Amino acid sequence: MKLLVVIPYYWPALMHGGPVVSLHGLNKAMAEKGVDVTVYTTDVDLQGEVPVNRETLVDGVKVTYFSFSPALEFITPFGWQFSPRLGRALKEDLNRFDLVYINTVWRYPAAIAAYYCRRYLKPYIIAPRGMLYPELFSKKLWKKWPYYKLFVEKSLKFSWAIHYTSEDEALRTEEFLRLNKRRLIVPNGIDVPDFQQPADRDSLNKRYPQLKNKKIILFLGRLNWKKGLDILVKAFAKLARERGDARLLIAGPDELRYKEKIKDWIRQSGLAYNGQVTFTGMLKGEEKLEVYRNSEIFILPSYSENFGVTVVEALASGLAVIISNKVGICEEVLKNKAGMVIDTQAESAYKALKLLLDDPALRKELGINGRKLAEENYSVGKIADKMIGSFREALETR
Repeated sequence: MKLLVVIPYYWPALMHGGPVVSLHGLNKAMAEKGVDVTVYTTDVDLQGEVPVNRETLVDGVKVTYFSFSPALEFITPFGWQFSPRLGRALKEDLNRFDLVYINTVWRYPAAIAAYYCRRYLKPYIIAPRGMLYPELFSKKLWKKWPYYKLFVEKSLKFSWAIHYTSEDEALRTEEFLRLNKRRLIVPNGIDVPDFQQPADRDSLNKRYPQLKNKKIILFLGRLNWKKGLDILVKAFAKLARERGDARLLIAGPDELRYKEKIKDWIRQSGLAYNGQVTFTGMLKGEEKLEVYRNSEIFILPSYSENFGVTVVEALASGLAVIISNKVGICEEVLKNKAGMVIDTQAESAYKALKLLLDDPALRKELGINGRKLAEENYSVGKIADKMIGSFREALETR
């Protein structure tokens, strides 16, 4: 099978968060299982770091990073990723591939890939990656709705299927947009063993001495409005007045200077910045694994989250997790007794944090269940098998 994956940005553009890492892991796993995987993307956030407009091999995956024009920044901070070179390559090369897997919906690479697939009758699958959730879609609806009617609606209509990463994403997206399309529900996957190594606290203590001998509550993700960091700061401020040993570790890249808002909330709450609350910025590799392994609790009180790769990473690390009922995999977490699910209120987050800090046995039980859930449901090898099966079905029924 020759598979073309189209996505506006790609590994190692890690500043764009977990889905890019997860997709690269999936592509690697599929390549190892014999699928001929090619990625067409742009060099957004990677200018000067990758070869441009020519194919390169990345962990067994053939990737071409096309140059693009940083125009139309009013759509997103990185623009529309308008790339004439990528468009030409799709037009000239599309017949070399059996199937096209398009990730995201709002940018030029997705729109032009769907257009040429329709034109040349090439089967394609679209993965919105949560971008069509009601909460996200409704943000700046004045510009999204016309674009949806002009480009996205037709792309979805003529796709072979829409790939959702959770049942929640499928149900809420379909209801909101009144979609009636074949659906694939396959979660993101991770390399589970990476997160199961023994913890070494010394290195973390050296980098962040304020965390030594403290109970670490970890948030890891992009710093933006949808992650519920306002909820978290309020909840932790109340907890910190009762627990002098609790520390909040906020790890992740800043988006549009959102960190300044968080700092304001911290000051207003009477918390000590770089004392009770520590920011690490973007963490990669061993540094990221280190904070997972040395924390007591992971929390993600998002207002909207189609899946939550960091939740799965925390589960695989054996952490007790607290997530909101707006995180796509909350039902799986509840059903498997792998964590606590809260509403998007500071009081709910406070009560969950307090309960887990006061009950080490419960933390341990949730951690054991969470690790089992990650191994059984979110291992990237198993996810690759599911996706390959779906791709083969698409080719057999086109």
